[in-house]
Amino acid sequence: MTSVTGRSAQARQAGTRAFPGSRGRGGPPPRASHAAQVRPTPVRDKRAYGRVSPRGVLAVIGVGAVIVMALWWHSTPAVSGLGGWLTGAGEILGLLCGYGVVVLVALMARLPPLERGIGTDRLARWHAMGGRYIVSIIVAHGLLIVWGYAVEAHTTVFSETASLLTQYPDVLMATVAGFLLLGVGIVSMRAARRRMRYETWYYLHLYTYLAIALAFSHQFAVGLAFINNLAARFWWSAMYLTVAVLVAWYRVAVPLRAFARHEFTVIGVKAEGPGVISVYIGGKHLDELDAEPGQFFRWRFLTRSLWWSSHPYSLSAAPGGDVMRITVKDIGDHSRALAQLRPGTRVIAEGPYGAFTAGRSDRGVVLLAGGVGITPLRAMFSTLPGPVTLIYRASSERDIVFRDELDSIAAARGAKVYYLVGLRAEIGGDPLSPRMLHSLVPGLDQQEVYVCGPSGMISAASEALRGAGVPRRQIHFESFEL
Repeated sequence: MTSVTGRSAQARQAGTRAFPGSRGRGGPPPRASHAAQVRPTPVRDKRAYGRVSPRGVLAVIGVGAVIVMALWWHSTPAVSGLGGWLTGAGEILGLLCGYGVVVLVALMARLPPLERGIGTDRLARWHAMGGRYIVSIIVAHGLLIVWGYAVEAHTTVFSETASLLTQYPDVLMATVAGFLLLGVGIVSMRAARRRMRYETWYYLHLYTYLAIALAFSHQFAVGLAFINNLAARFWWSAMYLTVAVLVAWYRVAVPLRAFARHEFTVIGVKAEGPGVISVYIGGKHLDELDAEPGQFFRWRFLTRSLWWSSHPYSLSAAPGGDVMRITVKDIGDHSRALAQLRPGTRVIAEGPYGAFTAGRSDRGVVLLAGGVGITPLRAMFSTLPGPVTLIYRASSERDIVFRDELDSIAAARGAKVYYLVGLRAEIGGDPLSPRMLHSLVPGLDQQEVYVCGPSGMISAASEALRGAGVPRRQIHFESFEL
């Protein structure tokens, strides 16, 4: 039976501790490869780069929503009767929909200040949550408008619906747009996404752009806030155009420019364990990318079967001057195909992205990994200065990735690494309980903790860390479920 395991006595003398009764491994620590060399570097202060704060971004979004409400107020001198109130509520929701879809697109436009200040993981959660609200608001907007018009015209809802679709300009296109957004919302639900390939969901999600284009003109054609207000039409158009330009620049132009400048190329593929491989990507002037351990790129491998899709993979080693490494687990068609990559394959890399990077801390750092979530933490483990403790949770020994590299790094820098291996039933309890975490890391509540792994593991680990007295502000995490 596999239990919580550690290192041998010889490794403990080098700074890595073992659990009582664990199975050790004799022999000297493995010699570090080029990718595993320990290179502690000064950690950048994130504030020095002017990165935006989550609260600041939410405040700006909130101010924008208030301005939209003021636009409706300015264009609506009076509201009377049930029909007027229903129509007014529908108009407000319509304006908020038009504003909200632009915000959602901007959040995922891969703007460097947002990516580095907030992180793709959090932006994706905001985008998903906002998408649910927008779809609900769109449905309510349509129902309230039809109901309000029907009351004012003293007719039925069905008759008024037919009139709106056939007699009002661009309403039919807006209706199609609404159903497109509703469909995108349905396929983006967690239960639906589990049943489809990532590529299928991704390309269905692109219909959002078509829906926005279809709905745009009807806002000017029938929206009272814009019909006789040239200034409102100008600024509303400028908002849409600005976001469109940002999307085109950062999602198309910048990656193509980087492709030409850095000439990313696959230089090798290495098996790391059952179903896990590392891909080494070479290029020119990679130091100009300013990539940090913990960040990721979106990779598009230019082969016949892979060129049409890009996927996010974290750097699994500190970026060097001419080589980057990613490590991928076989969990789908795309990741499985990477094992067949040949040296010389050209690559388009978008990034670096993500705010899952270490800030300055003199109190020590704890890295807590689950499964293949070790990949960004492996890069951080070899570069963070000062005292570092790595805790690696895995269901079985075969699920541990980079064990030789981690042992070598720990021995070279005098760090501590713990392997918490086995199912709860086999171990006899929760290896990530507050009591266990406290026993592994004395003074845990004073240290910064970085957690990466499956969403369930992150939730359990975060709860345990809070139970161990670690303040929420000292817990940083990144999920692989974007």
